[in-house]
Amino acid sequence: MRIALDAMGGDHAPAVTIEGAIESVNSFEDIDIILVGDETALTRELDSKRFPPNRITVKHASQVVRMDESPVSAIRRKKDSSIRRGIELVKGNEADGFVSAGHSGVVMATALLVLGVSVLVDRPAIAAIMPTLKLPFVLIDAGANLHCKPQNLLQFALMGSMYCRFILGREEPKVALISTGEEDTKGNELTKETFKLLKEADLNFIGNVDGKDIFTGEADVIVCDGFTGNVVLKTSEGLADALIRMLKREVGNLTTGRIGYLLLKPALRNFKKKTDYDEYGGAPLLGIQGTCIISHGRSTAKAIKNAIKVASDFAQKKVYEIISSAIEDDLSQHERLPIGKK
Repeated sequence: MRIALDAMGGDHAPAVTIEGAIESVNSFEDIDIILVGDETALTRELDSKRFPPNRITVKHASQVVRMDESPVSAIRRKKDSSIRRGIELVKGNEADGFVSAGHSGVVMATALLVLGVSVLVDRPAIAAIMPTLKLPFVLIDAGANLHCKPQNLLQFALMGSMYCRFILGREEPKVALISTGEEDTKGNELTKETFKLLKEADLNFIGNVDGKDIFTGEADVIVCDGFTGNVVLKTSEGLADALIRMLKREVGNLTTGRIGYLLLKPALRNFKKKTDYDEYGGAPLLGIQGTCIISHGRSTAKAIKNAIKVASDFAQKKVYEIISSAIEDDLSQHERLPIGKK
């Protein structure tokens, strides 16, 4: 599999992205990497590294999208950005998938423009895998669409359910909607109207879920707008990190702290592994005609390596095609659902 990597994307690029690419080719024999970015800078960085030279190539892109740029401005003014060139490689079948830890809004907008959306889908959405007390669940949308209509959330629910079914192996994924309470009368106009659509859809819809129950594991797919999803995602990451730090500090303050820490160390390590975004690598952008994985801006080399593996698996299984076909088949049998109507 050939994966195009936005080598200029992320808080610590290109050093970390290159390190992640090298770890990938050293770990996975069936994955080759195309580094997309400033050829001079990338070649200089690669000169001091050891890796199979035929497994990593460089595709020049003269522009870099900053994290503070608006998607509209970046798309109009930076047509030679590492994001644009990387996604174009997927469009031209020169790469099987694309990975970026750069500006997620620009990645989403560029993928929408270059690759296009799947049949009957209005907007793509980020599907993040998150841990619970039971099995991991799919959070969708995790940040691609800040302003949504009920129709969009219904589409997210369908895509998330298909993704959960075909990738996580859940036969009848339980779908829930984030709101301010379990009752269907709770929430704002968006959630109230979405609740009605989800209830009528051919989904295993279990109702609303509020903040305190998100991580109990009762739902396999949790649906929300991108603003809410991104807040949930970032808050959970921050909380997990804070909990580990607090536990270490509290144990360290005990007179038997050193012994206590040694006893707790395996449990803390396992907890961190389950909650660390580095382990998940990145989240797929569902609803587009191609494989595109969005990683955290603070991604380490390990996170980049895992994101590349996710992209390879996603492309190899042709997940985007499976989801598109499944949604089209599902909707052809349930024409009453208001999907794909602009």
